[in-house]
Amino acid sequence: MPNRRTFFHHIAAAGALGTLTGLARAAPANPEQKAAAGLYLASGNVKINDRIATRGMRVLAGDTLTTGPGSTAIYVIGQDAYLQRDTSTVTLVGDSLISGLRILNGKLLAVFGKGRKNIQTATSTIGIRGTGCYLEADGERTYFCLCYGEADLVPASTPDAVTHMTSDYHEAVWIPADARRQAISKAPMINHTDAELMLLESLTGRLPPFSGKQMQKGHSGY
Repeated sequence: MPNRRTFFHHIAAAGALGTLTGLARAAPANPEQKAAAGLYLASGNVKINDRIATRGMRVLAGDTLTTGPGSTAIYVIGQDAYLQRDTSTVTLVGDSLISGLRILNGKLLAVFGKGRKNIQTATSTIGIRGTGCYLEADGERTYFCLCYGEADLVPASTPDAVTHMTSDYHEAVWIPADARRQAISKAPMINHTDAELMLLESLTGRLPPFSGKQMQKGHSGY
C-alpha cells in the first residue's frame, strides 16, 4: 500500500479525473493510520465560507462548504469524514464542536464515529449514531440511505412522528416534504458506492462493517 502522502496525491488526481471510485477500490483502509483533520480534496469550484478552498484548509464548526457544478470536496473532522458532491451546500452546525449538519440542497456521503449528531434537511431531521449514510436533499424531498448503523427520522411536517432505522447494509428511503399526505417510502441504493465508503473510513483509520464483502459481489449503487 502506498504511504499516506502518496495516497492523497492520487486521490486529488483521481478526483479531478472523475475516477474516485476506481481509486477507492485500489486503496483499502489501513486501520493503523488516521488522517489529520482538514480538506483533502477540492476538485473544481469548492468554497469554505465564500472563500476559495484549497487542500489542507481547516474545516471548523460553523463553516459552510459549497461545491459548484462538476466539483467535489472530501474533508475530515475528528472521527468523521465526508464526500460532498457537486452543486451542494453543507453547513457544519455547532460552536466549538460539530453537533450536526444542515443540508438544504445537495448530495453528501458521510461516515461518523461514536456519538450522536443531527442532520437537518428541508424535509426532515435525521439523528445518527456511528453511521455511514448518503443523502440527497432539496426542498421537495430527501433521499436518505442508511449504509450501516442507526438513525432516527423525523419529518419536518410531522415532528412527533419518529421512524427508527437500523441497517447492516444499505437501507434507503424517500422522505417527502409533507409526510401527512405522503408516507416515507422505500428507495433503491443510488449514486454512492461501497468503494467510496471504504475510502472515507480509511481516512479515519476504520473499516466499514461490511469490510469489502459486498464489494466483491460487484454492488455499486450507481
